[in-house]
Amino acid sequence: MKQIEKISENNNYTAIDIGNLDELVNYSFIHPKTGKEVKGKVFLKEPTNSTGTEISFTTIPPKAELGYFHFHNKDEETYIILKGAGYYQVDGDCFPIKEGSVIRVAPKGIRGLCNTSEDPMVYLCVQSKANSLEEHTTDNGGRIEAIPQWEKFR
Repeated sequence: MKQIEKISENNNYTAIDIGNLDELVNYSFIHPKTGKEVKGKVFLKEPTNSTGTEISFTTIPPKAELGYFHFHNKDEETYIILKGAGYYQVDGDCFPIKEGSVIRVAPKGIRGLCNTSEDPMVYLCVQSKANSLEEHTTDNGGRIEAIPQWEKFR
């Protein structure tokens, strides 16, 4: 099983490396409810010390499906399809998805997806508490003048 590499960490950040997207198939975990091994999925909340989101990368083999439908009690999810194509279902609605598709699902939405392409499907899922975002984009925070430290690496 592939392990996440920690790049750097300090009080205000944690940086990790999960490898390239083709290496996602090498990750796995034991699902806490089913006790079964789930291959091709990596969760990032714990490795990044996140306090407000759970982010995961998942790969689905060609001509395969996620294998289950699910919902959440409090968290909405946003799925971003990075590679592959297939179908996404929420409740009774089923629609085509492909690289570049973005789907936000409310907590109670019963969801699942499948890969109909000849290549592995890779997607990113961001999970956070519904209605918790109070400030966002340019409304949240401010700008400061800083000296870029990357100049010493060029």
